[in-house]
Amino acid sequence: MRRITVVIADRHPVVLQGLSNVLGAHSDFNIVASCTDGAGCIEAIRNLAPDIAILDGSMPGVTGPEILSIKNAENPSTRFVFFTASEVEREMVMLAAADGYSYISKDVAPEILVRSLRQVAGGRRLLPLPTADQAVCREQSVITENALAVLTDRERQIMRLVSEGLSNKEIGRRLNITDGTIKVHLHHIFQKLEISNRTVLAAMAISQDDGAGIVPEHESSRIRRERT
Repeated sequence: MRRITVVIADRHPVVLQGLSNVLGAHSDFNIVASCTDGAGCIEAIRNLAPDIAILDGSMPGVTGPEILSIKNAENPSTRFVFFTASEVEREMVMLAAADGYSYISKDVAPEILVRSLRQVAGGRRLLPLPTADQAVCREQSVITENALAVLTDRERQIMRLVSEGLSNKEIGRRLNITDGTIKVHLHHIFQKLEISNRTVLAAMAISQDDGAGIVPEHESSRIRRERT
């Protein structure tokens, strides 16, 4: 019997240990790498080409959109499964699901996790959210849109570029301003939106691509085409 090769990546060592224990108890899974940061995760996926990569929704050192852009650009055979803990992370994955990504909640029972991963390995895509949770996300989207109203045009512009996976240096070059100025803007954005990291900021921008003008029209059209 061919074993399912897996790369697991999470910023919390206890989560990695839990995944190792659960999957290690089943002979059809083979964990080939265990990573706590984004760079190590990407390197393992590139070098080992596992069947499945189980990814934390907020990996340090790499944002969700950056992981998605790598997948889209390099088209590895690895099936990506986001292991998510929050509604914002789940919303981000839901928006990526049209490209074939899957998501599993961190509060799922071990036996369901194992069964779900076997389905992913067999070619099935796990849909991000059941109907009831989608309603919650739509309500959250309205709240997010209202929150974005406090941002300046420049802050909204930086937010959009963050959602494209650009670094501070790349954003600075794009807007012809210094890295320090970008950091100041991001600090103000985080304070206004009451968030703490770029991954959440990117997810908020992506969730508003059709409603709050964060993503330019040509990019919104591309996203809508990919979802159909």
